[in-house]
Amino acid sequence: MEDNREQTDVDANETRRYYDNADVDAFYDSVWGGEDIHIGIYADRNEDIATASRRTISHTADKAADLLGPHSKVVDLGSGYGGSARALATRFGCHIAALDLSEHHNRRHRRTNVQCGLDTLIDVTTGTLDELPYPAQHFDVAWSLEVLCHAPDRTRALSEAMRVLRPGGALLFSDIMAAENAPADALQPAIRRLGIPALATPSFYREQLSALGFTRTEFEDRSEDVTTHYARLEEEVRRRAAELSDLISPAYLQGLLANLPLWKDLTHQGLVRWGLFHTRKPQQHSGT
Repeated sequence: MEDNREQTDVDANETRRYYDNADVDAFYDSVWGGEDIHIGIYADRNEDIATASRRTISHTADKAADLLGPHSKVVDLGSGYGGSARALATRFGCHIAALDLSEHHNRRHRRTNVQCGLDTLIDVTTGTLDELPYPAQHFDVAWSLEVLCHAPDRTRALSEAMRVLRPGGALLFSDIMAAENAPADALQPAIRRLGIPALATPSFYREQLSALGFTRTEFEDRSEDVTTHYARLEEEVRRRAAELSDLISPAYLQGLLANLPLWKDLTHQGLVRWGLFHTRKPQQHSGT
């Protein structure tokens, strides 16, 4: 157990170092739209990245709209800058417990919530997915967009989501995944920059969710959107390279120009998958 805890701490620190970075902030602010850190759902090939990213939130929320309202409680696992939490609180009036391992993210998240008048609906906490600081059977919805790919123990993270959900509650998550037949070495050049050893596959998540007792699991494969997303990111970075050079260090900008084509090529080859999982905790579940 101590070895696992040590490895979790190491991996969490890697993820924290990646995101607690002025260059990363400038990239997400300038290119990604500044609110969200996830893949977009695109209405057309040339759509604005921020608009597509916000559509992902709306589309995902629709899947559990029956559980969302002023009296519902949501836990946002890996809340980032708070785009999802604010969108859900604004649309449904629900209460959000937002968890992120980066205190840098969380300070920014709290400031923006105050500016938007949403701080009474959103409680921001620093923590990790493998040991959630919440009681069992507390939330109607557990939500996570592109965060599990960073989790050192994805099964543990899913188990914790099951624990904190009320019977009948929904787990909604998206993730960047490897295709079932993708050679691990083909993915390494792209994922190395994220500080993660490997990506999960859709079948891994299906198997883990079933083993944990989740039911009615649906996977909406939207891999065409991850292809579009990385192509749009590369286009925007190249088009605005001169402008970005005043905001981002030369080394980070060159890293983007080298790394984004790797992701674009992997998606075009069909080696990377992306989509949305929606699953429910049974009304009666003896494990929690």
